[in-house]
Amino acid sequence: MGGLSSTKRTIPLVMAIILWPGFTNADLISDRGVSDSEIRIGNIMPYTGPLAAFGVIGKAEAAYFDRVNDNGGINGRKVKFISYDDSSNPATALEQTRKLVEIDKVLLMFGSFGTPDNLAVRNYLNDRKTPQLFVASGDNDWANPKAFPWSMGWQPTFRAEGRIYANYIQVAYPERKIAVLWQNDQFGRELFQGLQEGLGDLAKMIVADTTLDLLDSSSIDQQIRVLKSSGADILVFVLAPAVAAQALRKIAELDWRPAYFLVNASASIASTLRPAGLQNASGVISTSFLKDASDPAWKDDPAMKAWSSFMDKYYPDGDKNDINAVFGYAAAETLFQVLNQCGNDLSRENVMRQAASLRGYQNTVALPGITFNTGPADFHPIKQLRLVQFDGTAWQPIGDVIENAFVDSINR
Repeated sequence: MGGLSSTKRTIPLVMAIILWPGFTNADLISDRGVSDSEIRIGNIMPYTGPLAAFGVIGKAEAAYFDRVNDNGGINGRKVKFISYDDSSNPATALEQTRKLVEIDKVLLMFGSFGTPDNLAVRNYLNDRKTPQLFVASGDNDWANPKAFPWSMGWQPTFRAEGRIYANYIQVAYPERKIAVLWQNDQFGRELFQGLQEGLGDLAKMIVADTTLDLLDSSSIDQQIRVLKSSGADILVFVLAPAVAAQALRKIAELDWRPAYFLVNASASIASTLRPAGLQNASGVISTSFLKDASDPAWKDDPAMKAWSSFMDKYYPDGDKNDINAVFGYAAAETLFQVLNQCGNDLSRENVMRQAASLRGYQNTVALPGITFNTGPADFHPIKQLRLVQFDGTAWQPIGDVIENAFVDSINR
């Protein structure tokens, strides 16, 4: 597969992106992951297991750094991107992170996926003063620089997303009944909490909610039946892609026609809507902060043309309709910006200083009007979202970019 390694294209049965050869004294890499010719970056992804759909993020990131290396690297240094599989297991995430830091000796951890997995390694990385940058999780915990100065999030928070849905529901569907099906983990709880916060005194609109264990989706059909029987006119579901697809199919089978809201993390045409049946997904409302390659509006956009060419050359096995491929590209581009700002000072302290110095940075594949901003006390790079609705073919925007629903968790 194109984009999996800057050095070795295939590694049978092993999800490590790079396996390192021995180094001579002449080319020995320093303990902090940097030499005159190389920067080592570590990453953990769920390439297998219940959240394997998100492994596309890591593959797109690896492909991005292949392109960077083909164009001379970062300030003359080539990137060695080392990515291991944790199967969404926090204990495995810690084990693999320790390997990346202590054996592979990476400069930093970048873009690792999932809330539980990243929380499992946060203390370890902060104790070692190793950057945990641009975590692929919308939990509020990634913006607490006072307690964890080496950990920084990237995407908008789950709670902000929940508040945006609440605000829209109050305007578009006043006095309607809401049912919520949410994943029984921190991801699900955070978004459900944001929905309740956004509704405020109108939280009584929620007439039913039920949870689902990520590792046991066998009850999903019965849960959909229960939620339908509540008489709800609106369904909000906070689920992983495969389960969300199953839920959409069941809703169609029952001929239930609520207004339904699907969490941004699962709003992929490739991994959720297509498996659900595009006709069954028509009308779904979600949020977005990145350009969608399936949207004809970006057909002539120079940045998306460049992204499409990138996919053809560096990730040819990737699905251009999978928003996770855009996500990985955008996250890697953000890290490239930070490392470029570092110049020749690639100390870990300067990496964090530059990551906390993004001012109006415009990512090429972010939606117009969305800028990335950070500061010493602001570890939330992306604070804006846009509501979108699926028309059976592509996501269409609803209104303008929204930022006032952002949950400020900086001053704890």
